[in-house]
Amino acid sequence: MSSLQAVRLELARTHDFPGGSSDCGYEFIAPLDAKGRLDAEAWRANRARCTVRRFWLDQPEENGELLHTRGGRWVFSYEPGAADDEPIFKFDRHAFVPGEYVSITEHDGVTRPFKVVSVTG
Repeated sequence: MSSLQAVRLELARTHDFPGGSSDCGYEFIAPLDAKGRLDAEAWRANRARCTVRRFWLDQPEENGELLHTRGGRWVFSYEPGAADDEPIFKFDRHAFVPGEYVSITEHDGVTRPFKVVSVTG
């Protein structure tokens, strides 16, 4: 059985941030199963509650939603119908447990690594 969990991702080590950054990342709500994996069926039942907040240093926060597309991709979307979706590489295959990593292709087209720092529910 899946339950909605709050997941916090923080920027992992990159060229511009050799130590990563807790000031850059995402917080999102998603249904996770007992192994910490996304549950598409539970997402459909809770879609309106599956939100995302992007925070990045001195940039304004962005708030949106977690979407599961017809093609089976997971994306963060900030404006419905706009070309602002941020696809998440193999999001459905990741276990969201602290210490794991995930890659997100951001608005600027750059794919960056993020570390799962917390999962609460």
